[in-house]
Amino acid sequence: MIDHNVLLAFFTTSVILALSPGPDNLFVIAQSARNGRMAGLFVTLGLATGLIGHTVAVAFGLAAIIRASTLAFTILKLTGAAYLLYIAWQAFRAGVATAKKEECQVFSKGNLYQRGIIMNLTNPKVSLFFMAFLPQFADPRRGSMMLQFFQLGGIFIMATIFVFGFISFVAGGVGEKFSNSPIAQKVVNRTAAAVFVGLALKLALSER
Repeated sequence: MIDHNVLLAFFTTSVILALSPGPDNLFVIAQSARNGRMAGLFVTLGLATGLIGHTVAVAFGLAAIIRASTLAFTILKLTGAAYLLYIAWQAFRAGVATAKKEECQVFSKGNLYQRGIIMNLTNPKVSLFFMAFLPQFADPRRGSMMLQFFQLGGIFIMATIFVFGFISFVAGGVGEKFSNSPIAQKVVNRTAAAVFVGLALKLALSER
């Protein structure tokens, strides 16, 4: 199993990444600001449910690749590192985005939950991100890679629920102001970019 210190570092990093402004958390903010905290929570639960699908796909796929071929693992890690550098650059140069109440369409709670699932499952970048992110914290010497990926995926889902749930509760006040603060978004974007670069270097230098 994964060391507790590694799990803590993974959870902390996941929280930082979940805070990075993007379509998912902006949608949570917008729905919470207009329709109340429960609306944001239902979106959050839908997004978390979608992450389960990505976790399963990546756990089975990555575990098989790592077991099968050193060359395949090398190609995978270099591709993952390149992708992480790409999204680091995107985060660094990202502008600010706002989630205005008047632009927010109203959905029922069931529709919000389904919308969260669909938004997550139909986003191929989530799977690519998981393929690049999860191996940073897994180690073949600690046992089954598949089980480690499931464990890390579960923790990432917990971090997402924690952050997006918090956003849902504060979106009516502080959260709404945060979503429209250029300075706050710029700080989070720069922090996320630095995290992505660090992960890319770690992945590129990792060994099978």
